[in-house]
Amino acid sequence: KMLRRVLCTVLFMGALPSLAEVSQGHISVVLLGATGDLAKKYLWQGLFQLYMDQVSSGHSFTFHGAALTPLEPGQRLMFDVLKKLACPPDESPNRCAVLKDQFLKLSQYHQLKTAENYTVLNREIETLLRQEGLKEAGRIFYFSVPPFAYTEIARHINSSCRPPPGAWLRVVLEKPFGHDLESAQQLAAELTSFFREEEMYRVDHYLGKQAVAHILPFRDQNRQFLDPIWNRHHVERVEIVLKETVDAKGRTSFYEQYGVIRDVLQNHLTEALMFLTMELPVNVSRAEEVLQCKLQAFQSLRGLEKNSAVLGQYQAYASQVQEELQKAQDYISTTPTFAGVLIHSDSLRWEGVPFLLTSGKALDERVGYVRVLFKNRAYCTQSETLRDAGHSQCKAKQIIFYIGHGVLNTPAVLVSRNLFRPVMPEGSWKEAVGQSDLHIFGQALSDYYVYNPVKERDAYSVLISNIYHGRKDFFITTENLLTSWAFWTPLLDSISHQPPRLYPGGVENQHLLDFEMVSGEVAFTLAEPVELLNPNRLMPSDYRTIQSKFRQSPLVSAWSEDLITQLASDIEKTASRTVASSGQFHLALSGGSSPVVLFQRLARHHYAFPWKHTHIWLVDERCVPLTDTESNFFSLHNHLLQSVRVPYFNVHPMPVHLNQRLCVEEDRGTELYAKEIMALVANASFDLVLLGVGTDGHTASLFPQSENGLEGARTVVLTESPVRPHQRMSLSLPLINEARQVFVLVLGKGKHDITTLISRVGREPRKWPISGVSPSSGQLVWYVDYEALLG
Repeated sequence: KMLRRVLCTVLFMGALPSLAEVSQGHISVVLLGATGDLAKKYLWQGLFQLYMDQVSSGHSFTFHGAALTPLEPGQRLMFDVLKKLACPPDESPNRCAVLKDQFLKLSQYHQLKTAENYTVLNREIETLLRQEGLKEAGRIFYFSVPPFAYTEIARHINSSCRPPPGAWLRVVLEKPFGHDLESAQQLAAELTSFFREEEMYRVDHYLGKQAVAHILPFRDQNRQFLDPIWNRHHVERVEIVLKETVDAKGRTSFYEQYGVIRDVLQNHLTEALMFLTMELPVNVSRAEEVLQCKLQAFQSLRGLEKNSAVLGQYQAYASQVQEELQKAQDYISTTPTFAGVLIHSDSLRWEGVPFLLTSGKALDERVGYVRVLFKNRAYCTQSETLRDAGHSQCKAKQIIFYIGHGVLNTPAVLVSRNLFRPVMPEGSWKEAVGQSDLHIFGQALSDYYVYNPVKERDAYSVLISNIYHGRKDFFITTENLLTSWAFWTPLLDSISHQPPRLYPGGVENQHLLDFEMVSGEVAFTLAEPVELLNPNRLMPSDYRTIQSKFRQSPLVSAWSEDLITQLASDIEKTASRTVASSGQFHLALSGGSSPVVLFQRLARHHYAFPWKHTHIWLVDERCVPLTDTESNFFSLHNHLLQSVRVPYFNVHPMPVHLNQRLCVEEDRGTELYAKEIMALVANASFDLVLLGVGTDGHTASLFPQSENGLEGARTVVLTESPVRPHQRMSLSLPLINEARQVFVLVLGKGKHDITTLISRVGREPRKWPISGVSPSSGQLVWYVDYEALLG
C-alpha cells in the first residue's frame, strides 16, 4: 500500500510522532492548472512547504495535479517542476531529501477535461482511502485557471467530486474576480450556486505578505500607543504604494483587459487600506468580526470621481499590444499602466486625511510599502546635528509596513523612535540590530525601531497554510469583493476613455509622474496638458507669445516650454492641413539637442497628429551607425518614433552605413537618398523642414566655409564638421529652400550671441549658413525662446 509505505518511511526518519496519529484523517489537494506559470512559480512550492510543515500534524496527504493537457505530456511537465522544489535553508539535508522524495510519491497527474474525468478522480480518491483504511478529513481544490473556466469546473466538482458528509471542501479561487461590479456579481452568483460561502477561499496574495498581514495584529498589540494618535488629528497622510520595474510584455492580453487599477489597486492596495482605516474588532482573529469592520470602513469611503486619479502609460506599451495582440498600426490603447488615486474617508476618525494609492509598471524601482506619516507641530531650536533621533520631536514621525524589495529587500515594520517602541510578537518578528547607513524616506535607518520576520515566508506558502487551517480572515468574501467593486467601478467607468500620460519608463520618468493634491483632487505636478488623445478637441494654441519679425520673416517667441507647445501645435496643424489637401505629409527633421523636447511633446500630447499619413525624413545625419547614441536617427527614434504610429515604410533614415562602411563616396549613399526624395516627394519640395542653429551659424550639417551643399544642385551631400564625429550627411541648402515651409527652432542663452548676430547680417551662407535659408516659394518662420532672443 503506497500511502502507508510513505508514512512508515517518514515515521522512520523521525518526521512523524506515531502512525496512530495519521488516523486523524486524510486530505486530498487538487491543483487545477498544475502546469501553468503560477503553479510553477509559487503553488507547488507552497504545497511542498505545507507538507513539510504539517507532515507531523496527524493528517495524511495526496496531491493531485490536474490540467487539460493529456496524461503523458502533462505528467512530464508537472514532474519537471516537482523535481526542482527546494527546502528552506534551515531544513536539514537528510530530512529535506526524504520529504521531497515522499512528496513526489504522493503526487500524481490527471487530465481533467470532462465530467467523466472528475468522476474518475473521485473514484480514485475513494478507492485509495478504502485501501488504506483512512477517514477523509477534506479536499482542497485550488483553481489556478482563468475565471472563464470557473463555472464549468465548479459544476463538475459539485456534481461528482465532493467529499462525503463529515469531510470539508475548500475551493481556492485566484483573481481576477470580475472586471467590474456587474461581472463580479455574475461570477459570484454562478459560484454560489455550487459552493457555500464558507467553502470558498478567494486569494489576494498580498494578504499573505508578512508586512501586510501584520497591520491588524500591530494595531491590536499597540492599542495603548495608537489609540490617541490613530486619527485625523494626528495623521497627516497615508501612502499605499506598489512600484514595479518590469513592464507588461508577455501579459498584454491580460493587461489590455484590466489595467493597473483592476490589477493592483482594486484588490491588493484596497485590502491594505481597509486594514488601516477599519475600526479594530474586539478579536482580530475572528474572520466574521474583521469582515464587518471592513464593510463599515468601505461605507465611509467618499465616492471616487474622474479627478480622483492620475493615469499614465509607458511608451512601449502600445507597440507591445500591437505586436502581441496583432492589432493594427493605428490601434490606440488607453489602458493605464500607472495610476495614482486619492481616497478620502468621511468617518469621524479619518475625515480630511488623504490616502494615496499608487502603482505602476516600468517605474524607477521595485518596492512596496504602507506609510503612515504623522503631523509634526514641533519647532526645535537646537541644530539638527545635535538632535537625538530617539527624542527629537522635530524629526519626521512615521510608521512603515515595508512589504519588500527596495533598499531593504526584506519585509519590515519600522516605527520612528520619537513615536514609541512598539510591541512585537517575539516568536515571529525580531528587532534588527547593527543598523546600516541606509536611508528610508530621507531618514537614517537608525532613526527607526526596525523589525524583520524571524523566518521570511513566501506569500503563497502563508496563504496555503491558512487554507489548510481554515482561517478565512486572510481571504476575500463575496460581500467584501462586491463592496470593493461597487467602490471602484464608478471611477473605472469615468476614465475608460481618458488618455493616460505617456512616460518613457524607468529612471527616465524623472518628475513626469509626480502628482499633487489640490482641493480634494489630484493632478500631475508638471504643468503640461495631459489630454493626449482627444481628436474631437483642438490642441492648445492660444499661448501668449510675441508675434513679430526676425530677418524679415515671422517670429514666434515665448518662454521655452510655451514655445515648444506652440511649435508642436503649429506642426500638427500644418500636417493635418496638408494631409487633408494632398493625402500625405513629408516632414524633414534636424538632429541635435534642441529638437529633443519637441519630439517628446509630439509623442506625449499630439495623438490627433496624422502619423499614419506622415513621412519622416532626416535633414542631416552623423556618419555613425544608426544604433549609435551619437546618431540623429537614434535620438529621433528614442524620443519620438517609438512612441507614435508612423508606418514602417514611411520612415526614411539617411543611408550613412552601407556595405559595412560609413559615408564612403563610392557607396553612393547621398545619391540613394536624393533619388528616394525625388521618387516620393513631389517636386522634391518637403511640406515642412525643421532646422536648428549652431553657435557658429551652421544649420543642418552645413558648416561655415563648407565646400558642399551651400550652393548648386538640390541634392544630398557629404560634409565635414569641425567637431566629432566629423563626417556628416546633409540636405543641401538649395534642397531645403524648395520646402513649402521651414521652421527654425532656437533655444537657450547659449544661442543669444549668434541670434543677435544673424539678426543683423544679410544673406551670407558661406559665413553663416543659416542666413542662406530662404524658401523660394514657401514660408520661413522663426521660433526663438526669450533666452536666445533677449539673453
